Amino acid sequence: MAFDLPTLRIASYATLALFSFIVFGLTIGRLNYTNHLPRGDPLNRGRDFYDPDIVELLVTTIMSIAWAIFVIRTIHKRVEDNLVSTFRGELIGLFIIWMFWIVGTAIATTQWGSLGFCQEFEPCRVLSAIVAFSWLSWVMVTFNFGVSLTFILANGALLEPLHGQWVPAVRDGDNESHYTERSRRSRPVSAA
Repeated sequence: MAFDLPTLRIASYATLALFSFIVFGLTIGRLNYTNHLPRGDPLNRGRDFYDPDIVELLVTTIMSIAWAIFVIRTIHKRVEDNLVSTFRGELIGLFIIWMFWIVGTAIATTQWGSLGFCQEFEPCRVLSAIVAFSWLSWVMVTFNFGVSLTFILANGALLEPLHGQWVPAVRDGDNESHYTERSRRSRPVSAA
């Protein structure tokens, strides 16, 4: 059975999008709660507020979902012609998102990492879920970065299209990309 790297990458980016969407929903819920505190709520003496880290995680989730959709589309459609469709562009994008996740998740963990004492209250459970799914999202970004970096190092593909499906032989006088449809792999390659 052949190993299908594009399928693994699509699945891992889809998982990143799923975890990011969960954090997105949780952060929206948290913002809604803190911006509309019920009368008599002991949190912040009942005055509405927002957590800057929640906003940072919200922005990070939007970036992650958009990036995951972009990369899934690029891999699936074998897009080669835009500015960011190389492995170098993918690594740069992943690094930026990785930094956003590690900063937001580290701050969230520092602030709300030990809320075991108040798990009977929904706001505490929401914060605990935000921390947990933020770490899972960070793990998925790290995994995607590692898979791409491994592929780049193994194949010298830093400036190649990030869909990673190619015919490694160079065709004499052929202006086609070396990264082509799977059906073209079986075509004979002319020797120089």
